[in-house]
Amino acid sequence: MENENLTSVITFNDKKKQNVPIWEKFALTVEETAIYSNIGENTLRELIKDLTNTGNCNFLLCIGNKKLIKRKQFEDYINKIGVI
Repeated sequence: MENENLTSVITFNDKKKQNVPIWEKFALTVEETAIYSNIGENTLRELIKDLTNTGNCNFLLCIGNKKLIKRKQFEDYINKIGVI
């Protein structure tokens, strides 16, 4: 029984460590978004700050102090505005 539980934990941890391609992720870090979109990290941080202050940042996901960018919503936003 213990061996079975250990196998389950190892399998779970292996799945957790799998690398998901950036274009398949639901949410990206600012660094990943910069790579994905070819927009600089500082520009992204300023954009997030400005949009958060106006309450128009629908692509931001906050988990504690960590800020993640919802990929699809960010793509939609960029397609809509066209210029940063």
